[in-house]
Amino acid sequence: MTDNNAQGSGGTTEQPHEHEVKTDGGLSDVEREQQIDYLDVEINLLRPATPFMRDHQRVILTGFAIWVVATFGPITATRLAPDLMTTPIPVLEFPFHYFAIAIVAPSASLLLSVWYARKRDQLDEKYGIEQEVLEPEPAGTVTDSEDAAATDGGVEQ
Repeated sequence: MTDNNAQGSGGTTEQPHEHEVKTDGGLSDVEREQQIDYLDVEINLLRPATPFMRDHQRVILTGFAIWVVATFGPITATRLAPDLMTTPIPVLEFPFHYFAIAIVAPSASLLLSVWYARKRDQLDEKYGIEQEVLEPEPAGTVTDSEDAAATDGGVEQ
């Protein structure tokens, strides 16, 4: 029987380190994020490859969970506790589930969109991502050449 671990005539064994610790070189999240070429990164929704992707996924999943509860919560509560949900509200005199479905669910969706925009801005600031704002060109200016096509498909004269 041969010894599979022995290498060379000295009988020393050198096994590859399966659990090597890879250091980040002392880079911050922003510096590491700037070095990543996203065209070469494999996109996996279950295991995000970069810190930005992990943070962004956390924001998306949190918002989705809140949206599911706000949207389907009143409907589910009406199904589970119809007596409680269908009793009229003393001030408005109509069933509570109408109020919850007609007012709370759409309002929660609007608030979630504002929350997401703010969280995304915070992530962009944290990772040094700048949004480029394009300025519109003044009307009536020709940028490419004097023979640029007019908006009606013809050529300016």
